[in-house]
Amino acid sequence: MRIEVKNLNKHFEQGKNTIHVLNDVTLDIKSGEIIALLGKSGSGKTTMLSLLAGLDRPDHGSISVDGTDLTKLSEEELCKFRAEKLGIVFQQFHLIPHLTALENVLLSFEINGKEDKETAMKWLDMVGLRERANHYPSMLSGGEQQRVAIARALSFGPPLLLADEPTGNLDTETGKHVIEILFNMVREKKTTMILVTHDEELASKADRIVRLIGGKCHL
Repeated sequence: MRIEVKNLNKHFEQGKNTIHVLNDVTLDIKSGEIIALLGKSGSGKTTMLSLLAGLDRPDHGSISVDGTDLTKLSEEELCKFRAEKLGIVFQQFHLIPHLTALENVLLSFEINGKEDKETAMKWLDMVGLRERANHYPSMLSGGEQQRVAIARALSFGPPLLLADEPTGNLDTETGKHVIEILFNMVREKKTTMILVTHDEELASKADRIVRLIGGKCHL
């Protein structure tokens, strides 16, 4: 899935002050490419991800995904785009606490009006959690919860994956294991991925690093 970002601008009002978070950001991402989006806290990384997911709208500019400009879609069309084309992995996991690991993965299918337990179980197996399928999030370690979140995000075959600091709540060794699983799966499926991080070592695993400095992209 190719992404073309052109002259993207976003600002927020903070009291009497105007905070310009993104200033004329232009970026071209090839289909199947893994991009690491690096930047300090407050540099606009998460804002960029929200815009790419259609969860927020820019002040100016366009975001074209395989030729479709997300900024021109209705809320209903954006919901359909996210359900069918987009997987998201968050730093905080965002698993539903009263659902088992398997039921959390199945959510991705149910959003599209499907139920495919066999495929969901296969993905849990791929992240090494088949035997934990009937465990609730509270019964899983942080690394296990993040692996369930990865399985959920990728199980329905989205062409685009957004990952927001996916190892931020994990210890170093667990984080390395989770990232290895994530990168292997994304490369195998040729999924386009945008990975937000402040970790230089993690970013070096991507095909390309994009730095957000002063609201602008530096390649």
